[in-house]
Amino acid sequence: MSAGRAPAGSPSAPPALVEQLVSRLGWLVGFRLSFLTLLFGLTASFYLRSGFGVGSYSNRVLLVALVMTYVVSVAYYVALRRRRHVVKLALVELVVDQATWTALIYVTGGATSGATALYGLTCLAGAILIGPRGPFVAAVAGALFYSLLCAAFVTGAVDVPPDQPQSSYAVELGEIIYPFFINLLVLMVVTLLAEYLAERLRLAGGRLEEATQRAEDAERLASLGRIAAGLAHEIRNPLGSIVGSVQLLTGAQGLSDEGRRLCGIVERETARLNDLVEDMLQLARPRQPVLGEVDVARTAREVVALASQSGRGTDVDVRYEGPGETEQVPMQADSGQLRQVVWNLVRNAVQASSPGARVVVRVARDGPASSEKPLTRAVLEIHDDGPGIGIEAQARLFDAFFTTRSSGMGIGLAVVKRIVDEHGWLIEVDSKEGRGATFRVWMGERLRLPGATERHLNSRAR
Repeated sequence: MSAGRAPAGSPSAPPALVEQLVSRLGWLVGFRLSFLTLLFGLTASFYLRSGFGVGSYSNRVLLVALVMTYVVSVAYYVALRRRRHVVKLALVELVVDQATWTALIYVTGGATSGATALYGLTCLAGAILIGPRGPFVAAVAGALFYSLLCAAFVTGAVDVPPDQPQSSYAVELGEIIYPFFINLLVLMVVTLLAEYLAERLRLAGGRLEEATQRAEDAERLASLGRIAAGLAHEIRNPLGSIVGSVQLLTGAQGLSDEGRRLCGIVERETARLNDLVEDMLQLARPRQPVLGEVDVARTAREVVALASQSGRGTDVDVRYEGPGETEQVPMQADSGQLRQVVWNLVRNAVQASSPGARVVVRVARDGPASSEKPLTRAVLEIHDDGPGIGIEAQARLFDAFFTTRSSGMGIGLAVVKRIVDEHGWLIEVDSKEGRGATFRVWMGERLRLPGATERHLNSRAR
């Protein structure tokens, strides 16, 4: 189970975890019956070889304990078939096991019996069954039964089994104190170790489940990517024909104003479809960046100019702030992929903005080289005044096919994240609901190398 999810022993545990607990409990009941039958059989045979009769007192105690164990196990089996009160059944089984060990301890030496180690075995079983709470319940039950047994011997409420030698039992307070506290100390240590191991097992199981889920998601995305790539290629050809036909139609004489308006709508929508196809291809068939020196400021200015003249950029004020045409912000990058990053972030900001709002694209140097900053870095920042993002969507910001908008497929930001990662850059997002959002891309060749400081991303999803 993953971290943060309700453990199998909690009332809010999902059905899958309850089924897992039922399976574990069933296996444990079977193992327990086999183990008890073998252990009690070996003990009884030892007594028989030592001259005890079949109907001796100690053998009768073992037989009664074994019969009770089988009766309780049948009740467990019936209850498990009904899938009701499974967690309570697991706790009851732990308590009954400790009571069973106490009966064995009673006929094998009392407070000094080596069978006290079986209390710790139940603590481990509790850790496997229901996590950290299991060892605690088992330890409390074991300590209580053992304390009652020792107190019964000291007060004379329970006598040494009549077929056992008196010398094998500690019945005086002075004799019983040392083994009593030693056994309780060992039980406490085993309990703490079992709780620790149970927590580690829970965390490891959570990581394994998350890794499995990521692998399944990756395989599913790969399949979708292959389908998307095929569809994208098929869509591109008719899109080109549509765009060419609309442009010819727009320039035709005698076309009414209404016709021109409709052609403009078709042209904008085909441009949007073309962007979507390009994103699908980028996500489905990524290519390794081909690095060269690129002027980040110039790329940003060109994208802003293009965005201002197409799509919704005509009713949203897209502005550039940063070095002018006479200044450069050079960076080793793939020119086409850098342009794709800026374009997707600007398009994302424009789509999140209402008519008349402003989107600002900023480029700046992150200071000169120094001992703390071994290479000059560039910072690309895109700010919008949109509605911001809810905190529940932040963790899935750059997941492919995740979007909170009614339109769009959630591909653009996934492409941005992939390109940024392949360049070894960092991306962070600041967003507050009702106050817009700011994306920042920190560019530098050594940002992700060992020893460099990784920024904790304040991620937001759109």
